Amino acid sequence: MMKRCLDVSVGVLVLLVLSPLLIALAAAVWLDSGRPIFFTQQRVGLNFRPFRILKFRSMLQTVGPSVTVAGDRRVTRVGTFLRATKLDELPQFWNVLRGDMSLVGPRPEVPEFVELFKERYGLVLTVRPGITDLASIRFRNEEDILSRSAEPMKEYTEHILPEKLNLADQYVSTCSICGDIAILLRTAAATVRGYRR
Repeated sequence: MMKRCLDVSVGVLVLLVLSPLLIALAAAVWLDSGRPIFFTQQRVGLNFRPFRILKFRSMLQTVGPSVTVAGDRRVTRVGTFLRATKLDELPQFWNVLRGDMSLVGPRPEVPEFVELFKERYGLVLTVRPGITDLASIRFRNEEDILSRSAEPMKEYTEHILPEKLNLADQYVSTCSICGDIAILLRTAAATVRGYRR
């Protein structure tokens, strides 16, 4: 209950305070590459319940590989900035208010990847997925890692995703409000460092 109160309180505050920025980013996406402004995709949430995740659209087209590598030609000019700064994730605060997601929790995956590791996700999805988690910090430059692989999809499913699941298991077994706040602070610090680069 306390975690949900924190999610709603912070979600409302962020959407209100950052509303001018959200409007500006929406306008930038529209001016750069037209509509739609938002990108939605089915993800798997709490207790395997599907939901539509919301992001600012950062690609010209959303068809293609399920993983994105650095330099992907589908990414727009504004999209490159949004992805580098993680600002494309801001609309997910609406998912938090809806109850689809939490501020902190294992990042939600697409059904095809959940199906590959369904038994392991049985534990992971006992909590709401989040905007950020330990894996978001560890793999902040995931697209760069994948771009160095000859087989990005294989690299993701055989190495990155299992490690993400290890971190998710760690979170589920130790989660607490204090731990969530620590992850939020670490995420903010990692975002600032990435932006300065």
